[in-house]
Amino acid sequence: MRIDLSGKVALVTGATGELGRVIARTLAECGADIALHYHSNEAKAAELKSSIEAIGRRAVAIKADVTKQDSIAALQQSVVSSLGQADIVVANAVVQYKWTSVLQQPAEDYASQFESCVMQSVYLAKAFIPAMIEKKSGRFIGINTECSMQNFPTQSAYVAGKRGMDGVYRVLAKEVGEHQITVNQIAPGWTISERERTNGMDESDNYIKNVPLKRRGTDQEIANAVAFLASDLSSYITGAYIPVSGGNVMPTI
Repeated sequence: MRIDLSGKVALVTGATGELGRVIARTLAECGADIALHYHSNEAKAAELKSSIEAIGRRAVAIKADVTKQDSIAALQQSVVSSLGQADIVVANAVVQYKWTSVLQQPAEDYASQFESCVMQSVYLAKAFIPAMIEKKSGRFIGINTECSMQNFPTQSAYVAGKRGMDGVYRVLAKEVGEHQITVNQIAPGWTISERERTNGMDESDNYIKNVPLKRRGTDQEIANAVAFLASDLSSYITGAYIPVSGGNVMPTI
């Protein structure tokens, strides 16, 4: 048994980011053709596109603003014209900002998290799910965070956006399930990425001591979970929030 995405088209938003690029490459290695969304890093998008084409998959890099509905609508049209209808959508992009306390966090940071977590997901659903409904199949996957369960100091804007996103995914799963479309979320813990491998690891003892597996996860481990949810192996899983955090957070019943 293996993950086989041959013949599938996958869109990854924020594909030039630390996690996005590994998700995109992993889906391509499983056989999917990849639409690479980027916001500003055109050079990294071109490099990633070339690396995916080098393993024999089709790829296209598309610039868009995921916080704007008209931009996502244009993104959808570009995906269709270049690769065909998307079978898999991975909402990974998020606006970056400096974390601080609720009393000090600028109001615009809450707005940016709402727009890039909640509204991105809504706009992607409106743009891509109608074609999935016609085909009676599809995978809609969001990248959430373990922070949604932690609610630690300085996390408020991020948590607010991601918890709002969680609500959209749970409702959407119930609305489109009859069409054999699954809607799920992956919630990474503090993840080791290419940047740390290159520049050196951050101090992590205080984090690791609370993780049952006693280590940090890797970007590849997050991507593996995404690939599973994108595949037929996960055909009866929907509405799930799945932490990939070494047990650092555990949803309860």
